[in-house]
Amino acid sequence: MNIVLYSNKIDEYLKHDDVIDYENEAITELADKLFKKTNNEFDFIKAAYEFVRDTISHSADINKDVITCTASEVLKAGHGICFEKSHLLTALLRCKSIPSGFCYQKIILDDETAPVLVYHGLNGVYIKDYKKWIRLDARGNKNGVNAQFSVETEQLAYPIRPKMGEEDNLMVYPAPDIKIMEKLRKIKTRTELWDNLPTELEYELQH
Repeated sequence: MNIVLYSNKIDEYLKHDDVIDYENEAITELADKLFKKTNNEFDFIKAAYEFVRDTISHSADINKDVITCTASEVLKAGHGICFEKSHLLTALLRCKSIPSGFCYQKIILDDETAPVLVYHGLNGVYIKDYKKWIRLDARGNKNGVNAQFSVETEQLAYPIRPKMGEEDNLMVYPAPDIKIMEKLRKIKTRTELWDNLPTELEYELQH
């Protein structure tokens, strides 16, 4: 597997902005708390990932209709969809100067009830001890979904099925995609968002 960086400027993967708002006090405190409980940077990455995966619920799994967006909003609400949870994980990691970014896959929303192709968000993270980038999916596990922290053998939430039209994308982007952000900022409820999930990325239109 050949993970590719969208930008060759590592600082792009450490940026703070209004979405990845890791200077927010609650995020800083959580990052410090998780860091103090671990022995090294590698263990912190795993702890941060598992916190977002397991402690922050996926909005659909708990039937929450409120849209969260920024990392601090996700943390405060305690839930988010895949894109939003990826914002929080990136913020926690960047808070400790760990390069991280955003990855996307095109998957079928639901084989039975919604057989349409939409984008799914996850993270790319640099593991200094191994000198490599890996992908992590903090969507949240449930029946049929078992994403795990792994450096050697990737284990994400959704195995890609090319025969069904699903597509993997091994690019790590430094910022959330513009079209996805437009949806999150414009649409007010998850119910409405579910009928208007992104089917294209601005990043891909640029190439």
